[in-house]
Amino acid sequence: MESIKAAAVQLNHVPGDKDANLGKIETFTARAAAEGVELLAFPEMCITGYWHVRHLAHDQVEALSEPVPDGPSTRRLVELARARDLTLGAGLIERATDGTLYNTYVVALPDGRTVRHRKLHCFISAHMVSGNEFTVFDLPSGVRAGILICYDNNLGENVRITALRGAQVLLAPHQTGGCTSKNPHIMGRIDRALWDDRQKDPATIEAELRGPKGREWLLRWLPTRAHDNGVFVVFSNGVGPDDDEVRTGNSMIIDPYGRILSETWKAAEDMVTADLDLSLLEQSTGRRWIRTRRPELYGELAVSTGQEVDTRTVRFDQKGV
Repeated sequence: MESIKAAAVQLNHVPGDKDANLGKIETFTARAAAEGVELLAFPEMCITGYWHVRHLAHDQVEALSEPVPDGPSTRRLVELARARDLTLGAGLIERATDGTLYNTYVVALPDGRTVRHRKLHCFISAHMVSGNEFTVFDLPSGVRAGILICYDNNLGENVRITALRGAQVLLAPHQTGGCTSKNPHIMGRIDRALWDDRQKDPATIEAELRGPKGREWLLRWLPTRAHDNGVFVVFSNGVGPDDDEVRTGNSMIIDPYGRILSETWKAAEDMVTADLDLSLLEQSTGRRWIRTRRPELYGELAVSTGQEVDTRTVRFDQKGV
């Protein structure tokens, strides 16, 4: 296998309306299949909706949740993967057999298999907990893929471990950009009126999406994750209103040298595609660096400094964004 064709979708989900969101996923999946896509990524929690969940009581979050892989949303993803002969991933709220609730990303493969990743740094709700396992799996082509959800990608250790476990392609579903922040140098909310006026004035809202609240912030770190670890990154994101924030989209596909192969900054739902040239992997800078690691020096990375705090504390204090 010399290459695979991947796609990343930016989606404006409907809060709490799983049928509507799955309908959008179905539409984009049909489009992707028509374009020969083999690997298709949708955003974090795009099936259930995202930012509104922080306001929900436990019983309301539980009502949105489903078991994986036996829940109706996962079954529908599997049906789509089989019918369109491609691999696709999308996010939802998982309810485990013991009742624990997770921010989970489900990947459905055309042979009926499913893979799930539970977000390692969950903060959206006090009623949901973080996962404790890294996720790497084989695509039908034999390519190794990994999954990290949104904040998971912010910590370099998570991407490095995923690469060390053999990932060649990293699925990076997000709901980010346009976030409230006390840090005056990054992020910041986007005026909802600019989104609502996007048909008449697309240039103004797209300048916001491409600026420091969106694309400029992403480019400070996201291509580095690909470059330093020698992996392709398929970045899918929400776009448009998400409760009281406006997501910035900017879905993109990045090669192992940190180069952007395809991207969008449209103020709209959109899909970007790229052929992933697997011959780039072996001699990529990150992979050559990894081969010269000295693990015996890195013990401190696995030792607590005493300064660690739960992700939700950092996020909702608005000091970590």
